Amino acid sequence: MLIIQKKEWIQLISPEKLAEMIDHTNIKPNATKMDIKKLCDDAIEYNFSCACVTPFNVLQAHEILSNTDVGVCAVIGFPFGTNKPEIKAFEALVAVEDGAEELDMVLNIGSLKSSADAVVKRDIEGVVESADGMIVKVILETALLNDSEKIRACLLAKESGANYVKTSTGIGYPGANVHDVKLLKDNIGEKMGVKASGGIRTLESALDMIDAGASKIGTSTGPSIMNELINK
Repeated sequence: MLIIQKKEWIQLISPEKLAEMIDHTNIKPNATKMDIKKLCDDAIEYNFSCACVTPFNVLQAHEILSNTDVGVCAVIGFPFGTNKPEIKAFEALVAVEDGAEELDMVLNIGSLKSSADAVVKRDIEGVVESADGMIVKVILETALLNDSEKIRACLLAKESGANYVKTSTGIGYPGANVHDVKLLKDNIGEKMGVKASGGIRTLESALDMIDAGASKIGTSTGPSIMNELINK
């Protein structure tokens, strides 16, 4: 059944549709200016939704992508989410001023696990306010949470005005899986989306996440995934 399902997905999803779901990503600490230029050039070539970068690289990415349909996404409070809320809010504000159109923030995982829900909400709300209408995705780092914590995180993100929940940072922990994507999708309602990220390197894994309910895919291997689909 799974093989048939994947074949059906390949037939149903066009390269254009898949591309607009991909946030092509380089959030490595050793990313050079040339690496960011290549990321952006690839994003333009395939018309990806966004190029996702660290805050320092937002300005360069914005300069390259400003006259294209590709947006700039910045990670906030990355990779651990342990910054104080006011620091995340300021980082988000600067990223938007530099040209970011989407923000992927890491929530305060320790506060969530401590049941300090008010702190988690304030953490997210500060970034949402700084985003000033730009898209905010809340990275849960699902590998560190049990299912009840994931559900609570979804509700807090929703109450705080975020647009998406995102599975993972892709740094140091297991990334997206079908179970988590389905769980998040079932608990965010119709107005929010799920971004699957971490370990998605093939067309098969991307389609698995989309089938489970993801509406965005975060990956550093966007071109190779696209080429798999184009060459089917």
